[in-house]
Amino acid sequence: MEAGNNRPIIIKRKKVIAGGGHHGGAWKVAYADFVTAMMAFFMLMWLLNATTEQQRKGIADYFSPTIPINRVSGGGAGAFGGDNIFTRETLAQSGTGGIANRDGDEAVDVGATAAAQETASLEDLEAALLGLGGESALSDNQLRHVVTRLTDEGLVIEVFDMPNAPLFYGATDTPEGVTVQILEMIARILGSVTNDVAISGHVKAETVVRLRNPAWDVSTSRAARTRLILEAASFDPDRIARITGEADRDPIVSDSSSIRNNRIEIVVLRSDL
Repeated sequence: MEAGNNRPIIIKRKKVIAGGGHHGGAWKVAYADFVTAMMAFFMLMWLLNATTEQQRKGIADYFSPTIPINRVSGGGAGAFGGDNIFTRETLAQSGTGGIANRDGDEAVDVGATAAAQETASLEDLEAALLGLGGESALSDNQLRHVVTRLTDEGLVIEVFDMPNAPLFYGATDTPEGVTVQILEMIARILGSVTNDVAISGHVKAETVVRLRNPAWDVSTSRAARTRLILEAASFDPDRIARITGEADRDPIVSDSSSIRNNRIEIVVLRSDL
């Protein structure tokens, strides 16, 4: 073999850098932290929407730094001197309760609960009258004269005139037969609650100017006749809080001369007012 054929063998070793070169894998860690943070954020939003105010208050109290740590031994084996961490009145050697006394908050909670129960009771009354949850206590002919609405004062029950179907004869306080039937049914339904009621009469405005406007007398006498019909249907007269005649001063529709303004309003008053 000739000397010229003895060529040196050169081996190249290629260095492979893992992780995408100079970027490394740090971006993956950062991305994972971002996704985790977003997940925690959306879980927080969901919890705020899915929990009640009372539940959120309980969670806040759990993390509230109002639980004192007993630094002086009270003779007990526990870290709190033998007393319970949740004792409200006394904690060994401290004289204060382990849970912050939130009497003001409790009073607000009790008031809110009572108001919610009151609203639920009025809604049940409304449902029984109008048949919102099933069959109505009123017939279709009677039901077309009645609408209700919940207000800050209570449940307002409106009984109003329909075209060619008035509640009273002419401009008098003599009720039509359907009016008596509606008021008797309302009296029976109101027997399921103990709330006081207020009665007011309303009439439409006259299209011509009269020397003596009968609106005040008519609205007042109709409210008084409504009271008599309710009492005749065994409604407790002591629950009548007031009777007023509003004349044509409180129209329910923009056209003050519309017969829709001829109405009797029976307000089931909230008991906390």
